[in-house]
Amino acid sequence: MKRVMFAASSGGHLTELLKLEELFNEYDYVLVTEKTEVTEPLKDKYNIEFIKYGPCKNKFKYILTIIQNLFSAIRLVLKYKPETVISTGAQVGGFFCYVGKFFGAKVIYIETMAKIKELSGTGNNVYKIADKFYVQWEGLAEKYEKAEYLGRLI
Repeated sequence: MKRVMFAASSGGHLTELLKLEELFNEYDYVLVTEKTEVTEPLKDKYNIEFIKYGPCKNKFKYILTIIQNLFSAIRLVLKYKPETVISTGAQVGGFFCYVGKFFGAKVIYIETMAKIKELSGTGNNVYKIADKFYVQWEGLAEKYEKAEYLGRLI
């Protein structure tokens, strides 16, 4: 069975990613997101790995969290050896896309529905390496050559 890693930051990005839940049963999957009070109960329902949540109130702690999460991404990609990484962003999703790509995984990125006129920061970065890049607004598909209109997840 194909190994797929689904990765997204907590909040709206994770909500959009969970709209793909029906795909989980088709693959040997792992879901990766930030550990928060809201996401922790997901461990009872999904094969999930948590990484550190990093609010950017304290810049020093934020930088340390970014470094820690980058190393967590490397560790988890090496542990699960996904053939494909699917992400809806944001920053955390971008880490997993880049680390997965470095270790030979295909990257599928789905731009958040909140981006109507241009790509998000993470979307802009992942666009360069994505094997498939989907958007949820037709206008974005017309603006970015590699982007394909997916329709809306929510």
